[in-house]
Amino acid sequence: MKPHETVEVLLVEDNPADAELTIRALQRNNLTNNVVVARDGAEALDLLFGSNPLPVRPRLILLDLKLPRVDGLAVLRHLKSDPRTKTIPVVVLTSSDHDRDVVESHQLGVNSYIVKPVEFDKFVRSVAEVGMYWLLLNRVPA
Repeated sequence: MKPHETVEVLLVEDNPADAELTIRALQRNNLTNNVVVARDGAEALDLLFGSNPLPVRPRLILLDLKLPRVDGLAVLRHLKSDPRTKTIPVVVLTSSDHDRDVVESHQLGVNSYIVKPVEFDKFVRSVAEVGMYWLLLNRVPA
């Protein structure tokens, strides 16, 4: 696989500021150089299942729940029901701390559910810890 074909993280995030912070936190901690951003759920599904998908499957998907066009729970449902993407770790990274979102995400097969910290330093630290575990320590089937 060529370096430019490597997709380490698919970040599904409609807030440009949160997307930028997440990318910077991952890069600052040398966890990834290649993050692809989908600005809504429909774009994420197109990148994974559309007519012109990503060249390789991502090693990790960071998924916001509150997305335009197709919400994060619908994206998660599709990801975890398709054999091609079922084993990709999906971490919900969202501002929603509603119990129903947590429960439904886990029922759909999310690997982890994290409420975005409001404070900048805590947000950066949380993203770094997520990246450290899911990109460096965790092993998934090829």
